[in-house]
Amino acid sequence: MANPPDRSFSDPDEEIMHATYRALREHGYADLTIKRIAEEYGKSTAAVHYHYDTKDDLLAAFLDFVLEQFVDTIHEVERTDPEQRLTLLLDQLLVEVEEHQDLLVAILEMRSQAPYKEAFADRFEQNDEYVQYMLRTVIDDGISQGVFADVDAEHTAAALMTIVDGARTRAVVLDDADALATARQTAEEYVQSVLLPEE
Repeated sequence: MANPPDRSFSDPDEEIMHATYRALREHGYADLTIKRIAEEYGKSTAAVHYHYDTKDDLLAAFLDFVLEQFVDTIHEVERTDPEQRLTLLLDQLLVEVEEHQDLLVAILEMRSQAPYKEAFADRFEQNDEYVQYMLRTVIDDGISQGVFADVDAEHTAAALMTIVDGARTRAVVLDDADALATARQTAEEYVQSVLLPEE
């Protein structure tokens, strides 16, 4: 997958996405309602339903929105060298999210619904594919420039994704405050031992 889903958000859509973000952080997925989103939006539930027929439709759009925000952030660092790009990418995946613990909980709740909600499953699959694509691309670029060792980029990206996913799950399920920091250190150790050749 070379690019994330191409979806543009109008101003009202974007306002609803921000309202959804705030409502998810406040109430979590299980207690999220259109009414609570509308309260954060500052308008009626009818105003929300004008744009989204159901809560699931809205949340599927929200997952698209979250990926778009992540992609915009990552694109800002695309012109740096491969080692710095990989560092910044791992920081985005493991350091920046520390400030959004309540959103991590809500996203994990939504991920648990993916086996039952195809729209959620599709978005999470697209997100995971895109992030892994970004990791693989940075690694391939580093290999071609002689910055990284000649490794299997796909396997290495998958290993880093496993570190990220495991840490996020531990941080939420076990309320492990150190999980993300430990994973960031582990990812760095993995990069040092696997990708960076000894001089």
